[in-house]
Amino acid sequence: MPLLIKPPPGTPGKAWPAIAVGLFVAFGGVLFGYDTGTIGGILANKYWREHFSTGFINKKDGILDVTASQSSEIVSILSAGTFFGALTAAPTADFFGRRYGLMVSVVVFTLGVILQTAATAIPMFVAGRFFAGYGVGMISAIIPLYQSETAPKWIRGSIVGAYQLAITIGLLLAAIVNNSTKNREDTGSYRIPIAVQFAWALILFFGMLLLPDTPRMWIKRNKPEQAAKALSTLRRLDVDHPALVEELAEITANHEYELTLGKASYLDCFKGSLGKRLATGCGLQALQQLTGVNFIFYYGTSFFTNAGFKNSFVVSMITSAVNTGSTFPGLYMVEAWGRRPLLLFGAVGMAVCQFIVAGVGTGVGTENQTAQNALIAFICIYIFFFACSWGPCAWVVTGEIFPLKVRAKSLSMTTASNWLLNWAIAYATPYMVNDGPGNANLGAKVFFVWGGFCFICTFFVWAMIYETKGLSLEQVDELYAKVDKAWKSKGFVPTVSFQEVRDVAGADRKASLVDLENVAMRKKSIGHDEEKTYQQ
Repeated sequence: MPLLIKPPPGTPGKAWPAIAVGLFVAFGGVLFGYDTGTIGGILANKYWREHFSTGFINKKDGILDVTASQSSEIVSILSAGTFFGALTAAPTADFFGRRYGLMVSVVVFTLGVILQTAATAIPMFVAGRFFAGYGVGMISAIIPLYQSETAPKWIRGSIVGAYQLAITIGLLLAAIVNNSTKNREDTGSYRIPIAVQFAWALILFFGMLLLPDTPRMWIKRNKPEQAAKALSTLRRLDVDHPALVEELAEITANHEYELTLGKASYLDCFKGSLGKRLATGCGLQALQQLTGVNFIFYYGTSFFTNAGFKNSFVVSMITSAVNTGSTFPGLYMVEAWGRRPLLLFGAVGMAVCQFIVAGVGTGVGTENQTAQNALIAFICIYIFFFACSWGPCAWVVTGEIFPLKVRAKSLSMTTASNWLLNWAIAYATPYMVNDGPGNANLGAKVFFVWGGFCFICTFFVWAMIYETKGLSLEQVDELYAKVDKAWKSKGFVPTVSFQEVRDVAGADRKASLVDLENVAMRKKSIGHDEEKTYQQ
């Protein structure tokens, strides 16, 4: 990523303000990651299990414990909350704006943390998990929206990808805090890890007071003066600087062109090119979850413990550290390689590792020390492939493929699909993995399932993911209008000026963007010829 900080030659203004804003907003990922990571350690915490038990006795450990269905409910209810929170994000971001929408999300999240911290029984704890999840769902949809609408195009992928980096940092912090409190024999063993989240919420809430809203949001509200002021803050250019005026004019013209095609309702998001992009975004986010990464972070500590691993909390810290460290090369590769190659690289690598883990765990078993070392090694390599590719890149792609008029709606639905699958996996995993009546008792065989989905990921990327590296959000619209197949998108060079197309678009709403561009070019050519004749 440091190699990308220097903007392309001739780029006007300063890069650091927009980069700093995007990276700070990415901090919201810490709330997501920490909340996700904390619950894994709490479920493995002996004190918490005994005090929240409703009478079930774990014969293996000889202690009071929560049942598989209770642990499933506790983990999955967060994802249920995030699903509805993500769907709420669109009207929130459009009504309050991107900045205040994030602040509202943090307030909802904080309510959930309060309930979890105060809980002494499962019902109140579950309610807190739901509200925390609701806030996280809103945050997870609005942050990539804010980042993609403020970042310069040459580094947009790295900035949006930093959201995933913040998620991994949150997971690592959760593993460290869980490990440091696991031996406490009081409520601090679970209340301290939960209450730490107040700090993350306060940092994000008060930090957002200092940031501008996005220029594209102001254009959508038909407030060009505020849009110019916001863009001036982000680019460090005067509001009347030619480069700023040109960028703002192209954003405005693109939005007005989109509006000539009619305003978009939720139903319209499923039609035509918009529907194709929505299917791409939803499929990408769903498959990101089906790679199985959250199995490691939700149930990893419990899985390693049940599989006979010693120091399972330490193993979880190791996997979280690998996850964080591996995200850094991903922030470089997303711009250096592009979106398609990086996603293909990750899918193939993940599939190979998952099948090796499944084969070793099934064939040799998990009690053998050599097998345990091999399993940990390949799980870490798998996490590397995920963290440098599908982790950040899924958020990058979904953040940049939608036009302004439906961006909030479409992003909320793609993020909701992520959380829907997250919920399904969190709910189903105890029944898939654990021993007991009615459970599948797959154990390490569950990695065959995740590996199969990683294999599917390669075909999905090849067929559906367009290469959007180096394009402005407005040029991505042109890409989808002109290129009909994803595998033909590499090397696309934009030629449309939406300022010219806008002037002829209203005459024929059914005309394609290519036809409108040709009409605009003919009018421009005639104008030049007339001007030349007049001068003669």
